[in-house]
Amino acid sequence: MSPIIQSLLDTDLYKFTMLQVVLHKFPQTHSVYHFRCRNLEDTVYPLTDILDDLNQQLDDLCELKFQEDELLYLRQFRFIKSDFVDYLELFQLKRRFIQAGIDEEGRLDIWVEGPMVQAMMFEIFVLAIVNELYFRRIRSDEVLAEGERRLQAKVALLQKYSTEQQAGDPPFLISDFGTRRRYSQAWQKYVIETLHAAAPVVFRGTSNVFIAREMGIYPIGTMAHEFLQAFQALDVRLRDFQKLALETWIQEYRGDLGIALTDVVGMDAFLRDFDLYFAKLFDGLRHDSGDPYVWGDKAYQHYKKLKIDTRNKMLTFSDGLDLQRAWDLYQYFKGRFQVSFGIGTNLTNDMGQKPLNIVLKLVECNGQSVAKISDSPGKTMTDNDTFLAYLRQVFDIQDVEE
Repeated sequence: MSPIIQSLLDTDLYKFTMLQVVLHKFPQTHSVYHFRCRNLEDTVYPLTDILDDLNQQLDDLCELKFQEDELLYLRQFRFIKSDFVDYLELFQLKRRFIQAGIDEEGRLDIWVEGPMVQAMMFEIFVLAIVNELYFRRIRSDEVLAEGERRLQAKVALLQKYSTEQQAGDPPFLISDFGTRRRYSQAWQKYVIETLHAAAPVVFRGTSNVFIAREMGIYPIGTMAHEFLQAFQALDVRLRDFQKLALETWIQEYRGDLGIALTDVVGMDAFLRDFDLYFAKLFDGLRHDSGDPYVWGDKAYQHYKKLKIDTRNKMLTFSDGLDLQRAWDLYQYFKGRFQVSFGIGTNLTNDMGQKPLNIVLKLVECNGQSVAKISDSPGKTMTDNDTFLAYLRQVFDIQDVEE
């Protein structure tokens, strides 16, 4: 079987932007990541059936190194620093840091444990491998034909939206955020090529660095939950972890990559820390859980309270979207904000088969538990319920039924 991942660029941009900060600010941090499938009851066959193939793919992954032309590509970005690319020139994932097996309940079990400057890079690769191995076994001509039919319906929608934008409105911007949940690497690239060709003014980019480079479009991304979660275990009072994470990001990027993620401990707790200083320095906010309309209205009221003109701020939505939902949100917020949308599974794995809902999340840092308290039931993740309860108490967050 040929390797599914054939380039270390075949991952999301935010892996590089977060890794650069980790390397510069807390390179000795030790981390633990744990795999979970949130919809095991929907799988056609047990994920454990792919275990042998998965371990072979992990062996192949850990043979990869960055090529010289890939490093030259990364050097062109203003926000990527030369010493970080020098580090990537030496970079190679170590097989000893990742284990795949079967847990006590008979489920596929994947653990990553090691230095964060190594461990954090496994996530997107592993999830893409699991997805492609799983769907490869249930692929058929009928499935591919249905995927094509659905893709052409998206083309028609994008072209329709392109003609319906009003003069003077902010642009309606769509990007692909679907690497970790894709049907396959080839299908993801085909979807991006098709949509970009059909509506280049609307469909602007992808989070996948490899595909962005191949197509000559811009890679999209800033930070993910793991970046902020890590600060829960660093040398700071727990109550101040979000503020230190945001401050560290500002010091590293000094105006670049200015979209902040809001739902590590929920939007309300985030806004209590997102004061005038941060609100002025960050370009906008990213939504990834909870009701997007309620979230956006809270953001609007917060900026207004700080006397900031929201028309110059960006809201990026990235939670379970399809094109119609994105268009509806755009219509609702376009008079108050710049708005953009990152769509994942619905673009890269809309084939008429039930997608896997899989994650590989940071659960421990420097020997301490970390957690995400999502605004959506079912998306909270930790391996330590005691720490989760403490985190809720510190940030005055009501327990939500999971």
